[in-house]
Amino acid sequence: MTLQHIERPVGISGHGGGNGFGTEALRLAGRTSARILSRYGVLLGFLTLWQVAASSGWVNTAVLPPIDTIVAALWKGLAGGSLLGDIAISLQRAGLAFAAAVVVAIPLGLVMGQVRAVETALDPILQLFRQTSALALYPVFILLLGLGEASKVFVIFWATLFPLLLNTISGVKEVDPKLLEMARVYGARRLTIFRRVVLPGAVPSIFVGLRLGATTALLLLIASEMIGANKGIGFQVMNAQYNFQIPLMFAAIVILAALGLIANQALVSLQRRLCRWSNTVG
Repeated sequence: MTLQHIERPVGISGHGGGNGFGTEALRLAGRTSARILSRYGVLLGFLTLWQVAASSGWVNTAVLPPIDTIVAALWKGLAGGSLLGDIAISLQRAGLAFAAAVVVAIPLGLVMGQVRAVETALDPILQLFRQTSALALYPVFILLLGLGEASKVFVIFWATLFPLLLNTISGVKEVDPKLLEMARVYGARRLTIFRRVVLPGAVPSIFVGLRLGATTALLLLIASEMIGANKGIGFQVMNAQYNFQIPLMFAAIVILAALGLIANQALVSLQRRLCRWSNTVG
């Protein structure tokens, strides 16, 4: 009898524990929802307003189609494969130009940041070309390289080169001089100082340049594909606008935005992995 009375409160306590677990789960769900709304609430509100305005006839749907129509056009283009080839060729152009800019800009920036004579010699011409828009030089690239792939890749490379180069130089110069002096005091060689002090100190700034360069590459990709191209996402934006296929035009724009977000997030994730000691990733 006594044992039964002892066991029953245990069951009641377990039931109360279940209520506590449910309450905690609700609190966790509420906090998660609050975080999502605080981060994406404005975006969701904007998309909802767009959908309502287009569906209710507040705006001209021929110019600003509803969100569901754009999503349907996007799905049709991806599922039917008509946009996949354009995505592939655009990624090939931007990726090749971005990789070439990385190969050139980072080593050159590391040298210019450490060797004053090299920086003094190259800085004037660097500043001259940096202030000249890549789009303004695009006709020159077309005259020199033709309307084919070479001019498109080169104008993207040219525009991507400078933010990456300048951020690399800045990162090298911002390395704490006390760390360099301490390494020299302990007898570290120049190569060791470069590997252990300079390069790790410059990596956060280099990643800033990489993210800016990736954004620049996509922007110039659109511009280059709108001139003398017959494939690519930028071409699809222009071609859909000419043919008044407005949902397809917006679908291509969504793809470009998604590519930019994916590239940026990939670089942020890589930076967090390589720079766990740094809290500057954002």
